Amino acid sequence: MGAMEIVTIPQKILKEPMPDVPDDWFGGEHLLSLIADMRTAMLAASGVGLAANQVGQQLRLFVIDAELAKEHGIPDAFANPEITEYSKDTDVLEEGCLSIPGTYIPIFRAKKVMFKGYDAQGKKYKFRARGFIARVLQHETDHLNGTVIADRAKEQKKAL
Repeated sequence: MGAMEIVTIPQKILKEPMPDVPDDWFGGEHLLSLIADMRTAMLAASGVGLAANQVGQQLRLFVIDAELAKEHGIPDAFANPEITEYSKDTDVLEEGCLSIPGTYIPIFRAKKVMFKGYDAQGKKYKFRARGFIARVLQHETDHLNGTVIADRAKEQKKAL
């Protein structure tokens, strides 16, 4: 595939929920090379996470920083992720987004989440995440649901 361009708002693909990675892709060359290209694009852009729709791919797939993943003993790529539980406790942190260059917005997020998804080989993971990693997982899962931080910020203003 080679170099991937990062899609920026207002591209429509950033506003749409993404379809699942097909079962027969797990462990296959297409998925593995897509993940490798996404990692390269994320690093080139100095990101900590990158969702497939941010590089124009219509799939429920994201990659996260390899060091961050290693620190938490989880894969650095997740397919078909889902957050099944959000803690009532929230905190606020300024978030940036590769699809909204140069913009940083304070975003409220759950401090802890219950997360599930599959690695590139199709192995299922289910775990509780807290702190910064929970925030990254929420941000990337949001992307796959068609939500960017600008949408989150609008919602939060309404709630105040």
